[in-house]
Amino acid sequence: MDLELNEEQEMIRKMAREFAQNELAPVAAELDEKGEPPLANLKKMAELGFMGLAIPEEYGGIETDSVSYVIAVEEISRACASTGVILAVHNSLGSYGLVTFGTEEQKRKFLPPLASGEWISTYGLTEPETGSDAASIKTRAVLDGDEYVINGTKQFITSAPFAHLVVVFAVTDPDRGHRGISAFLVEKGTPGFAVGREENKMGIRAASTCGLSFEDCRVPVFNRLGEEGEGFQIAMSSLDAGRVGIAAQALGIAQGAYEAALAYAKERHAFGQPIAEFQGIQWMLADMATRIEAARLLTYQSALAKDRAKKTGGRYSKEAAMAKLFASEAAVWVTHKAVQIYGGYGYIKEYAVERYYRDAKITEIYEGTSEIQRVVIANQILR
Repeated sequence: MDLELNEEQEMIRKMAREFAQNELAPVAAELDEKGEPPLANLKKMAELGFMGLAIPEEYGGIETDSVSYVIAVEEISRACASTGVILAVHNSLGSYGLVTFGTEEQKRKFLPPLASGEWISTYGLTEPETGSDAASIKTRAVLDGDEYVINGTKQFITSAPFAHLVVVFAVTDPDRGHRGISAFLVEKGTPGFAVGREENKMGIRAASTCGLSFEDCRVPVFNRLGEEGEGFQIAMSSLDAGRVGIAAQALGIAQGAYEAALAYAKERHAFGQPIAEFQGIQWMLADMATRIEAARLLTYQSALAKDRAKKTGGRYSKEAAMAKLFASEAAVWVTHKAVQIYGGYGYIKEYAVERYYRDAKITEIYEGTSEIQRVVIANQILR
């Protein structure tokens, strides 16, 4: 397998890296401290085409290959993991289902504003009492004429305060279990649809996370994504795409922390020499670099599998789960070691490794915990 990036992929990397280092890195700590979303930088990213990475050109996007998408998310997350997850959710969970399962009319209505960045999209599956067990959601959608009436709540929704379109999953036939779940495109401002309070999180603090509530929220049949009962399939397929993006986010966090720790180890002196001269530090750096490289290979492999599946109609659940599992756990391990290399300074907010450490943890939790990834992988290899 040729692991060399092509000209387009290198161009995406260069553009994303320059933008991330020039625009995101200087404000990442401040936005994290204040818990403010990077709205101004999202607009700049849209101008560069990043909000339309997964959207076909005919609808205003640039539809890059999945390796290019992974590269973009990695580079953005290397500077600001909060911006990285907004980008990843918008392009995968928010847009993927619409691109893959939407009707032509839905695509022409919703995809152009998503591609231009005028609209931000997100995904509403998790509920207050339902996380990993997605088939047990309680939100209901009842058909009433040419509209569905939605009632229920969602929890931990990324970008909720500023998202214009949410892919919402609700039960339309409670007697059919997971086959009774359907998907709906709910627009901001729809009567009965409200955004709850913002969560005060440990990490990715500049990526707003809120609950959603639906009280007799009427959504036209036109806004149903796929057929009735196809919602669970759409949710799981979208999560496969999402996990590739979160693997890339974790990879970017780990890379940023490693680079900071490497530079610090060369500059910091103890006992008359740079701490990089001590074997204990060298071994930590060697293990960090090795885990990052392994995570990158798994993540790129999952991106290639995603593109193959698009052509064949197959699934890439195993590859996506492996990449997400390994990259997220590598990010937590690498950022922990980065803080350790910094010593007491690593515990101070003035240094980016403290933020990387907090940001890394969520990658083991959202879009399927590490435990769920192991369930997915085991199910695939035991077939």
